[in-house]
Amino acid sequence: MIKEALQYIVGLGKAEIHGENGQTYSDKKLHLIEEPTATPFTVHTLSGLVSYIKSEFDGDEPVILHVVSPTSVTVKSALNSDQERDYFLKAEALLPTFIFNDWYSTEKFNISLQSCFIQNEDRDVMLKVVGNITEDQVKTVSDDGISQAVVAKVGVASVGNVEVPNPVSLIPYRTFVEVVQPESDFIFRMQSGPSCALYEADGGAWKNEAVDNIKDYLRRSLKEEVEAGRVTIIA
Repeated sequence: MIKEALQYIVGLGKAEIHGENGQTYSDKKLHLIEEPTATPFTVHTLSGLVSYIKSEFDGDEPVILHVVSPTSVTVKSALNSDQERDYFLKAEALLPTFIFNDWYSTEKFNISLQSCFIQNEDRDVMLKVVGNITEDQVKTVSDDGISQAVVAKVGVASVGNVEVPNPVSLIPYRTFVEVVQPESDFIFRMQSGPSCALYEADGGAWKNEAVDNIKDYLRRSLKEEVEAGRVTIIA
């Protein structure tokens, strides 16, 4: 036992490198001592990200701006000797909450249309419809699978059939406020309650548009840094 223990202790010493069949081996397991890398802090605007880059607060080495999604952009360094990157900053958009493909009461839907969507013609039409629906409207709803008609107030003291627009082109707040919000189509549906829902109908094409808008904004805002090769933007 003592002999084996001594052999084990001796074996903890310096690793020996051997060559065999054209390959190199070590008689001990080696552990890489990695270079330390930066961890990110978070901002919530693209202008904050641009200010950070221009400040050269962490140096003037080349960085990569990765537009990850319509709501996220990261700032990272080039690869170091361990094939790792410093992760300097992350920009995450702060957006109002609206849940698509879910039902809202007419009151909450009305408020959400005004607080979570930019004003346009279709939004105004929807507000008029939703704001004037009578309580028993869904009992007399007509639905051909594409458009709906509901009983709504059409005057000071009268009610009548009002066609619900479909599809509707709306502009929700879905990306950073510094860039143009993409407009896209939605299916507008109503059911008893009364309640309302919006279903996305563009196959997610708005995401590509939003990413392109972010990339264009960063290119314009960091034109000198991009031309100098200090900033590379990918999306």
